[in-house]
Amino acid sequence: MSAIAGTLSITIDGTNYAVAGSGTYLVSSTNRETLKGQDGVHGYKEMPNEGHIAWTGRDSNAFKIADLNAADGVTVVAVLANGKVIIAKNAWRDGEPAKVNTEDGTFDILFSSASVKEQ
Repeated sequence: MSAIAGTLSITIDGTNYAVAGSGTYLVSSTNRETLKGQDGVHGYKEMPNEGHIAWTGRDSNAFKIADLNAADGVTVVAVLANGKVIIAKNAWRDGEPAKVNTEDGTFDILFSSASVKEQ
C-alpha cells in the first residue's frame, strides 16, 4: 500500500524550503453562490477564485523572511506523499506577512495564484 499523506516538500522558483508543519492547497476554480428571491431560487452566480499553497515553514540562515514576504510572480511547487504535484504559477505571498516564532523557528505563509493546478 502506498502513502496517501504525511510528507510535503516545497520549492519556490527552484529553491527548497524546510516544512515544519502541515500544509494546505486549493486548486484554482470558481465560487458559486445561490441567487434567490422572494419567489424562489433563480439559479447561481459563478466567480473566479484564486488557488493557494500554504504551509508552516522553518526559518534558517539560508534565506531571508523579508524576501519571502516580498515574493511576487514566483512558481511554488508542493510535492505530496501521495505523489501529487501542486503547482502555483505567477504566485504572490498573500495575507499577513510571515512572522517567525523564535522559540521553534516556525512561520506560516500563504501563496495565492490565479493558476494552481494538480498534476
